Amino acid sequence: MNNINSLLEKKVNNDYFCIEWESRIGDILVAEGKISNKDLYNALKIQKQEGGKLGWILVSNGFISKLQLYEALAKRFKLPFVSNEIENQLDDLDKNILYNIEPEEVIEFQALPLRIKNNKLVLLTAYPENKKTIEHFKNKFRVQEVIERVVTDQDISNLVKRLFKKDLQVKTIFGLYNRKPEESASIRVTKPQAAFFWVMFACMAAGLWFYTDQVLLGIFAMIQIFYLLSISYKFIISAAGARHKFFSKKNNEQEKKLIIKEYPVYTILVPLFKEPETVLKSIIDAIKNIEYPKSKLDVIFLFEKNDHSTINIAKSLKPPASWRFFYVPNGTPTTKPKACNYGLYFARGEYLVIYDAEDIPEPDQLKKALIAFQNSNGEYGCFQAFLNYYNKNENFLTRMFTLEYSYWFDYLLSGLFKFKLPIPLGGTSNHFRVDVLKKISGWDPFNVTEDADLGVRMAVENKRVGIIDSTTYEEANGSTGNWIRQRSRWIKGYMQTSLVYNRNPIKLIKALGFWKWASFQMIVTGTPFTFLINPIMWATFLFWIFTRNVIIFPPIPEAVILMGTISLIAGNLIMILLNLAAAFSRKYYGLVLFSLLNPIYWILHSIAAYKALWQLFFKPFYWEKTEHGITRFDTAAFKEKSS
Repeated sequence: MNNINSLLEKKVNNDYFCIEWESRIGDILVAEGKISNKDLYNALKIQKQEGGKLGWILVSNGFISKLQLYEALAKRFKLPFVSNEIENQLDDLDKNILYNIEPEEVIEFQALPLRIKNNKLVLLTAYPENKKTIEHFKNKFRVQEVIERVVTDQDISNLVKRLFKKDLQVKTIFGLYNRKPEESASIRVTKPQAAFFWVMFACMAAGLWFYTDQVLLGIFAMIQIFYLLSISYKFIISAAGARHKFFSKKNNEQEKKLIIKEYPVYTILVPLFKEPETVLKSIIDAIKNIEYPKSKLDVIFLFEKNDHSTINIAKSLKPPASWRFFYVPNGTPTTKPKACNYGLYFARGEYLVIYDAEDIPEPDQLKKALIAFQNSNGEYGCFQAFLNYYNKNENFLTRMFTLEYSYWFDYLLSGLFKFKLPIPLGGTSNHFRVDVLKKISGWDPFNVTEDADLGVRMAVENKRVGIIDSTTYEEANGSTGNWIRQRSRWIKGYMQTSLVYNRNPIKLIKALGFWKWASFQMIVTGTPFTFLINPIMWATFLFWIFTRNVIIFPPIPEAVILMGTISLIAGNLIMILLNLAAAFSRKYYGLVLFSLLNPIYWILHSIAAYKALWQLFFKPFYWEKTEHGITRFDTAAFKEKSS
C-alpha cells in the first residue's frame, strides 16, 4: 500500500489529474475486498498513462461496478447513499424548484435540487463535494449551505427523463423547428414554394398549349444542360479530391507522430433498432477495440422504447459497466435523428461521434479526429471519416455499392473539402464538437437523410466540415429489396434537404456565397435529379436511334439530339471512370471490370428515386428500416485482420 501511495504522490507532482480523495477511494475499495492491491496499482498505472478519474478507470476497465463506485464515494465523504431510496427522496421534492431549473443544468452538474429548508438546499448528486456544483447552486438559490445525498449518474439521468419528460420530448423533436422553422423538414413545402411550383406548372402548361414545339425544345435543352453539368461537376471535384488525398498522405504521417497530451471525454452514440445478435456483438467488439482511454469514452446505446428484442439481446451481451443504455420515448417521427437528439441531450463528451449498428471503425479513428480538431483552431464543427464495406465481394450489389462509396467518400468529399465547399455528411462516423452541435440544434428528426442536412446546416452556420483519413467499414447491402428501401430513403432525404434550403435562395446565397450555393445545387439537388432523368434520357435516346420517328420528334433539331446523346454517353462514361479510379485507389482490383456495369447499377438508383419521389408526397417522414446482419461475411475475422 505504501508503494501505491508513493505512486499517487509522484503523479501529483507530475501534474497528472489526481486529487487527494482518490487515494481514499482506492483504500476503501481494497479494505472492503472490492478490489485487490494489484487492481488498484494497475488502475493507477492506467491513470498515469492516460489521465482521468480513478473511479471511472476502475469502472470502465471492469475492476468494479458503478454501484460499488458510488457507494465508496458516499463512504469517503461520509454522506448518505440513497440510490435505493429514490421514491422516498422524491417525497421531499419541492416542485416549485423544477420551475427554476433547466434539465441541462441537472445533466451538466449531475445534481438535482430537492428542497430548501432553513436556508439549506438538499441536493441529490452523482459528483459529491464538487466545488463548482456547490457554488453554482448556492448562488442560484441564494442559500448558505448545501446538504448532499449521493446517487448514481444513472439515477440522475432517470430523474431527468421522469421529471422533465415533456420538455425533453419537445426539445428532441422540435428543437430545430423552434429555433429556425425555415430549416426544418417538418414543413414539407412552404406556401411561397407551393405558389412558385403552381405558377411554373401553369406557365409550362400554357406554353405547351400555345407553343408546343418551342417549349418542348427548351425543356429538353435545360434538362440536358443540368444533367451534364451536375455529373461533370462531380467529376471535376472528384479529380481534385483524388489529387488532394494523394498529397495529404505526408500530412497524415506527420499527424501520427503528434502526441495527445490530454484526452477529453468522447461520446459515442449508437442508434439501434431491430438489430440481430450478430450485429450487436459486432458493434460492441468494434467499440472495445477503439484505441482511446476507456475511462474517457462515453458510450451511449440508443434503443426505441418498444424494441424489447434488441434491448434484451444487448443486455445479454453484457457490455462494459460504464456504457449507458437510453430508451427513446415512443412518438412520431420514429427516426434515427430523433434518437440521436435524445442521446445528445445526455452526452458528456466534448466531442461526439455517430456509429451505426454494423460499423467497424479503424481503431485509431477517434485519435485522428481529436488531432484534427486540435489543429483546426475552432474553424471546424465536424470531421467526416471515409466509409467503405467489408463484404465487398459478396455479390453484384455489394461490389457496385463499394465502388460508389469509394469514389464518393475518397474522391468527391475530399474534393469538396479541398475547395471549402459544403459537404453532405455520411450517416455514420461524423465526429462533432458537442458545443457546435448543440448550438445548431442537433439533427432534424423530420429529415430522413439527416446527415446531408446537417452538413449543409454547418456551412450555413459558418462552421466547416473536414475529412479525416480513417475508414469505417460497414455492411454493404446485398439484397435488392433492402437496397432499394435504403437508397429511396437517402434520395428522399436529399430531396427534402434541397427543398429546405431552396426556400429562400437569395438568403442562402448570402449565407454561403454563390459558388458554395452552386455546389449545393450540383451535389444535393443534382443527385436525385440525375437519377430521375437518367431512364427518360435512355428511353428517349434509344427510341430515337431505333425509330427516328418524325411524328414524335419533329421539333427537335439534330444539334439538340446530338447534345442529348453526348450528355447521356459522357455522363455515364464519367461515372464509370470515377468508379474505375476508386477501385484502383483502394486497390480493389477485383472490382475494376465491375465499374463498366455502372449504367446497370443506375437503373436501380432510378427505381429508388421514383419511389423516393412518391414517398416525398405521401410518406415524407417514413423511415425505411435497413435490415442489417444479412451478410455471410465473417466480421470477426475482418476485425482481427484490421487490428
